[in-house]
Amino acid sequence: MAEASETHALTPALTIWQAYDPEVKADLSSTSIRLGDRLFLIDPIPLAGPALTELTTDARICSVFLTNINHARAAAFFADKTGATVCASAITASSLFNLEILSVSPGDMVGDGIEVIGIEGAAEGEIALHFMGDGGAVVVGDALINFGQDGFGLLPAKYCSDQKMMQRSLRQLLDFSFERLLFAHGAPIVSGARAKLEALIGSR
Repeated sequence: MAEASETHALTPALTIWQAYDPEVKADLSSTSIRLGDRLFLIDPIPLAGPALTELTTDARICSVFLTNINHARAAAFFADKTGATVCASAITASSLFNLEILSVSPGDMVGDGIEVIGIEGAAEGEIALHFMGDGGAVVVGDALINFGQDGFGLLPAKYCSDQKMMQRSLRQLLDFSFERLLFAHGAPIVSGARAKLEALIGSR
């Protein structure tokens, strides 16, 4: 799996890292949400030693979230290295037998600032996470992507379990307030993200 050499801080609480993986021919993106001295990693790919040291200089990794069954990525490494709890939907937890996973459900609150959102119709076990701080942010797995020639868009139908259901499920994200949208594949949208999402799915 591709390793990222550096991180990029979007806000004091939101940090991302990214690398191109030639095996899947796609950008792999990861997110860290900081609450106090705790870090919550989402779909983490490997991070080079100096960058990981910088990320954890004055904070500890306490949880690793997987947004679907395809995103185990470097979860085992981070869990083994830091003792972090790996969290995912019940479907993902039952599918990844090599990981000890704590099941989370839609509506669950994590760390007094992160809410779990269930996304149906995308990859199996898909969840998104809403972060309330710093103007609000939503972190998604595969249901939304932002890379390649098409840029920001929906997961192509051939990768969905039911794309129409996914489109309907994504509308619930508009019930949340957020300025930023972060992805498991592609560059983040750092401003006006909710309006852009509404333009994408509002009329579908």
